[in-house]
Amino acid sequence: MTDKSLDPRIQKLHTMRALSKQGGGDERIQQQRAKGKLTARERLDLLLDPGSFHEIDAFVTSRSNGLGTNERTLTDGVITGWGTLEGRLVYVYSQDFTIMGGSLGAAHASKIVKVQEMALKNGAPIIGINDSGGARIQEGLASLVGYSEIFLRNTLASGVIPQISVIMGPCAGGAVYSPALTDFIFMVKNTSYMFLTGPDVVKAVTHEDVTFEQLGGAMVHNTISGVAHFASDSEGDCLYLIRQLLSYLPNNNMEEPPFKKTKDDPLRTDEALNHIVPDNPNKPYDMKDVIRRVVDDGQFLEVQEHYATNIIVGFARLGGQAVGIVANQPAVLAGVLDINASEKAARFVRFCDCFNIPLVTFEDVPGFLPGVSQEHGGIIRSGAKLLYAYCEATVPKVCVITRKAYGGAYCVLSPRATRGDLVLAWPSAELAVMGAEGAVNIIHRRELSAAEDPNAKRAELIARYQEEVTNPWVAARYGFIDDIIEPQETRPRLINALQMLRNKRDSNPPRKHGNIPL
Repeated sequence: MTDKSLDPRIQKLHTMRALSKQGGGDERIQQQRAKGKLTARERLDLLLDPGSFHEIDAFVTSRSNGLGTNERTLTDGVITGWGTLEGRLVYVYSQDFTIMGGSLGAAHASKIVKVQEMALKNGAPIIGINDSGGARIQEGLASLVGYSEIFLRNTLASGVIPQISVIMGPCAGGAVYSPALTDFIFMVKNTSYMFLTGPDVVKAVTHEDVTFEQLGGAMVHNTISGVAHFASDSEGDCLYLIRQLLSYLPNNNMEEPPFKKTKDDPLRTDEALNHIVPDNPNKPYDMKDVIRRVVDDGQFLEVQEHYATNIIVGFARLGGQAVGIVANQPAVLAGVLDINASEKAARFVRFCDCFNIPLVTFEDVPGFLPGVSQEHGGIIRSGAKLLYAYCEATVPKVCVITRKAYGGAYCVLSPRATRGDLVLAWPSAELAVMGAEGAVNIIHRRELSAAEDPNAKRAELIARYQEEVTNPWVAARYGFIDDIIEPQETRPRLINALQMLRNKRDSNPPRKHGNIPL
């Protein structure tokens, strides 16, 4: 009901605001909900602190040239603005599939570019919710120009402000490159999809029959391609997970990560850690058990949990300080480094370095995965990416060697020689070019072939090699590791190390940028 006492111009403002919030109308909204999806505005309401959202460009309409559509709905299919998340400023955009399928035209793109530039200028994270049919064909090249302008801002903001992409519907064609340029991609099982070419094009070109889910669903990108970082069962779970992630991140690269007080005693020890590494060096154990026993309140937010599971990356806190954790996983492929694991860890290390998040590495690595497919796939280049990332990083870097630290993989995982700040080892640590058995088979090949009892001789030589070479006391003697600690002391020792390194200053030589081996 309209208040007739109001100035007609204010009445019009109220009317226009109401129209802008109607999206594509009740019918399209019901179609959206029938797919198990929230509307663009409902998503922002769930994500942001209540009442904190401030919209801009609500009255923008499309710049349609009349080819195929004259629809000029307010907002042009994307809601933009800012709000707060746990009291912190964030910029947001949320594509509205109920308006022209959320397709991107010139006006739609200009709205996204505006909030990208505002986020960059004001040093605050930006969260983009993607739910779009792709480029608006009716606008021709203008749509592709709009995408290009968004991609440029993604690139310029990289390493300056956290950029988070949320896929809550289709994201196809050139549209996928904006999320790919951002720091983290969230997807929802069964309702979100990403691909460059859809199932119909795939069938026409390669004659492969494939569904949307099989081609680019949430679990495909979280397990096989490694494109995405998180997968959720529902949109509500996904939006909650974004809040968790941001709690570890600073607003921009000039700030420190948020500190969160904890009641978990910084001097707490855990006797169970003394028995977690098996006596048999070939027997697996779960490195996540180590991580959870060490960090504050056992809370660990794993990133890319389902991809390259032989390495673990994620966020936690130690004494309230946010840290990035990289850890080999002995329970999967013995924790070996392969192409996917190397690139997964390298990207994570570089993110942490961008945003002043200290790195804690738990090392138990037998080496790089051997094989023709790995060599032909470029394991040398991929391993070099991880090496480059650690060498380049200037944040505090602390490493705990729990068991194996062999060969080139030892060099890659933050040793002293690549500017690691502190390297601690458990008494179970083994540091060498390779394991004792392999080394003995090479060094003493002739001696073993001439022995009356080769097995007994091999056992004798292996024991001697372990005593004289792989033993952590040898590495400690030469200063290659800084200390050998009792495993139960790991938590207090790491917290103390981070406090000691709080004012660390390090830099790289002046340059435009390095040339990481991509």
